[in-house]
Amino acid sequence: MSTKTTKADYDEAAEFIRKRSRTLPEVGLILGSGLGDLVDEISDPDAINTQEIPHWPVSTVPGHAGRVVLGMLEGRTVMALQGRVHFYEGYTMDRVTLPVRVMQAMGVGTLIVTNAAGGLNPDFRPGDLMLIADHINLIGMAGHHPLRGPHDPDLGPRFPGMLGLYDPELRAIAREAASSSGFELREGVYICVAGPSYETPADVRFLRLIGADAVGMSSVPEVIVARHSGMRALGVSCITNMAAADATPPEDGDQDALHEEVLEVSQIVAPRLSAVVRGVLRGLDKN
Repeated sequence: MSTKTTKADYDEAAEFIRKRSRTLPEVGLILGSGLGDLVDEISDPDAINTQEIPHWPVSTVPGHAGRVVLGMLEGRTVMALQGRVHFYEGYTMDRVTLPVRVMQAMGVGTLIVTNAAGGLNPDFRPGDLMLIADHINLIGMAGHHPLRGPHDPDLGPRFPGMLGLYDPELRAIAREAASSSGFELREGVYICVAGPSYETPADVRFLRLIGADAVGMSSVPEVIVARHSGMRALGVSCITNMAAADATPPEDGDQDALHEEVLEVSQIVAPRLSAVVRGVLRGLDKN
């Protein structure tokens, strides 16, 4: 059995980053599949390869560069993860969420997570951005919860509440930012599944039935740990494809090439995602 990460591990990783960067971050950004180009907009950046950081899990997935970039964006000091790790890569949940713990140790008070997701709501279309209003933690319900195990009161409460998990005020700022940029944000419930296989048509029917609007393989454990750590959180999903509700395979499509399509659509909508994130950072001063 692997050893659970501890506050000492988080502090060691944070101290390593402090020695490599001049930035004391206020806001954390976790950028999902194909969405990492936002870090190119960070000014005065300090970039660190995650393989160098003690205890940090290393991503093995295309579209996740595996860098931490610290600097300034819209007048805010930020710590951006260019890519994340996932449960399906073989990491335990405490390793998946270690970056959030390190952000908290660095002084981050607000976390913005983004992801690529499959659309379940039939009104959605590829290329939509969905503001996460709530989530369903399907992996956690099955026993793989990021707070499972020995409790350290220095990290947060044993039984944290999950009401208002996706901060209503941050969501309002995000909607205003999108409107100012000339587009509308969808809004809905994100459900986290383990992956790495995509959903069967029966899976899709079930997920719709229990109230999910979009499905993905990340973000939920990170946001739970952010709440546990005392952070405010905002989540945005890029709807890169519609989850297959039809049991008939496509005649001219390669089902196994879907991840490449996810990355392509992510790149197309990246400017709109950037507008939302930048607008939220600007709006923090008014909030």
